Amino acid sequence: MRSIAIANQKGGVGKTTTSVNLAVALSRLEKKVCLIDLDPQAHATLHVGVSPGSAPYTAYDVLVNNQPLAAATVHAHENLWVVPSHLDLSVAEMSLAGRSGRESILRERLRDDPSCNSSLRNDETTVGTSQRPQFDYIIIDCPPSLGLLSLNAMAAADEVLLPLQPHFLALHGLSKLLETIELSAEHINPRLRLLGVAICLYEAGTRLAAEVGRDVEAFFAEAGGHPSWKDARVFQTRIRRNIRLAEAPSFGQSIFEYAHDSNGASDYHSLASEVDAAVLPSRQGEPGEINKMAA
Repeated sequence: MRSIAIANQKGGVGKTTTSVNLAVALSRLEKKVCLIDLDPQAHATLHVGVSPGSAPYTAYDVLVNNQPLAAATVHAHENLWVVPSHLDLSVAEMSLAGRSGRESILRERLRDDPSCNSSLRNDETTVGTSQRPQFDYIIIDCPPSLGLLSLNAMAAADEVLLPLQPHFLALHGLSKLLETIELSAEHINPRLRLLGVAICLYEAGTRLAAEVGRDVEAFFAEAGGHPSWKDARVFQTRIRRNIRLAEAPSFGQSIFEYAHDSNGASDYHSLASEVDAAVLPSRQGEPGEINKMAA
C-alpha cells in the first residue's frame, strides 16, 4: 500500500482538487483508494458527494476521540472510500494539547487498521453494511498550513505530492515544504519522501508558466538535496487551468463524473497513471506495510 499526502501550505494552488481527482482517477485504474480529509474546511469531503456531519464519525473522532479508522470510513464511489472532515477539526490542535505523541495519532490508526496493514488482515473488514478491501492507496488531503494536522499527515504518509501553481511566489512555498519534509523525516517519520511536484493551473500560452516549470525541474536536477527529497521529480503532466475543474465541486462530483471529456479529466487521468508508475529509487526493495514504519 502507498500512502501519499497532498500538501502545500499556500491556498488556492489546486491541493484539494488534486487530492480528490487523483484519488478518483486511481480508483478508475482499479485501485482501492481511501481519501482522508484532514482539512477542517471539508472541501474534499463535499467534492466526493459526502455531506460533512452525515457520517457518525469523522477524522476528528479518529484523531481526538480514539475511534478506529474503520468507524469513520464512508464508501463514496466504486473503489473509493473517504474519511470525512468536519469543522471540529479546526480545534483538534487545542483538543490534543498535552497529549503525548499527538503528531503520530493518524499513523497509529493506519497501522491498526486491517485495510491499511496487510499483516493484520485475514479477510474483508466489515464496516456497518459496507465492506472495505485491502487499500492500494491512502490519499491524505492536508490543510493549507503546517500545523498539527499536516504533521499527522507527514507522520502517516510515505510520500508527499506537492501541487504547485506556476508562479514565482510559489517557489517560496516549495522551499518551505521541503524544510517541513526534512524536519518530519528527521524527527517523526524517517520513511517520508517527496514524490514530486504537480504543476496545476497551467496555462501553456504564458511564458511565466513555462519558466517556472523549467526552474523547478532544474532545481531538482541540480540539487544534491536532503535524502527525503533528492529523488523527487516534476511530473510531466500539467494540470491545465480548466473551468470544469472549478465547477465540479459545487455538484459534489469529481471531474470524471462532471465532465469526463474535459481537459481536467484527461490531465488527472494522465497524472494518476504517472503516480501509479512512479517508484522512488529509495523505495525499491523496501517493505511497504505500514507496520514496518518507524514507531
